[in-house]
This record gives sequence, C-alpha cells and structure tokens, in this order.
Amino acid sequence: MLFTFKKLEIPDVVLIEPTLFSDERGFFCETFKTSEFSSNGISTTFVQENFSHSVKNVIRGLHFQQNPKAQSKLVSVVSGKIFDVAVDIRKNSLTFGKWVGEILSHDNHKSLFVPVGFAHGFCVLSDEADVLYKVDNEYSPNDESGIIWNDSSINISWPTNNPIISYKDNQYPSLENSKNNFL
Repeated sequence: MLFTFKKLEIPDVVLIEPTLFSDERGFFCETFKTSEFSSNGISTTFVQENFSHSVKNVIRGLHFQQNPKAQSKLVSVVSGKIFDVAVDIRKNSLTFGKWVGEILSHDNHKSLFVPVGFAHGFCVLSDEADVLYKVDNEYSPNDESGIIWNDSSINISWPTNNPIISYKDNQYPSLENSKNNFL
C-alpha cells in the first residue's frame, strides 16, 4: 500500500500520508491514485485543481459550495506549512458544527480529504505557503458560500493572533445564519 488513510474525529474527514521513496537525489511519492483511494472509501472523481499562494497568518475560509455544485476537496501543501480545517455543516449529522484540524506541510507530505457537506479553511503557519487542492465539482459562483472564520459557535483554535482575512471572508455569516442546503 502506497498510502496510509487515517479517519479523524469526524470520520468522514481523512488524513492521507503517502509512502516516500528517498535517496541522495531527493524523494518520489504518489499523491493520488484512484484505485487506492477508492479501496479506502474515497471514490471521488476530481475534475478541477486549484492553487493558492499565501503569506504567514493568512486565513482562507471557511468556504463551501451549495448543492448541486457541492465539492469534496483533496488538500495538499507544495511548499510551506498550514493548519487545515474542516467543519461539519450537515444539519442532521451527529457532528454538526464540529471541526477537525491538521498540520499539512511540504515536510510531512500529508493531504486532507474534505468531503461534501463540510466547510473548509486554512491558516498559513510558515512565511509563505503554496496549497494545491483537487475538487470533484467545478467552481460555481452562484453556489459559492461560506461561514465567518471566527464563528464562536464553532470555536476553531486558529494558531495566529494576527490573522489576515480577505474582505469577502470577513463578510460571511455565522453557521447558524449561513445559506446551507446540506442535510
């Protein structure tokens, strides 16, 4: 097996660690393989890949798309280090409003699978970070939505005292008041 799949406290969110093949030249690893992901419960067909570059203390999120254009995400860090977060926004879920967070970096090579029905965000811990994420539905501006990053009902422990937030991300409503069609 070329990957280790670890279900987190919210078991639908999965931390994925590849096997590295290293020598004096560096290393090689597979970052995604349909057959292995599928045999471990992730049968997602990715149709778009996104890249973001951010500086230290940037928080991006909490973002999601509404049904019918909802997205699962596979998040990886190409350079730098982030604190990656998934929030369960499925209204009938036993873990509704709960969050999980993991450190993803170019050093640990881990990825986070964030399924449909979750809001996603991250905080940059290094001076800069390049984040690559695959999604299983194309971006749809009409279905874009989000939750305010510092919603007190969710209470995410963001690892920064000086967050840099976009105007748009600062305008999102609380989870309670968000436009959310996930049951």
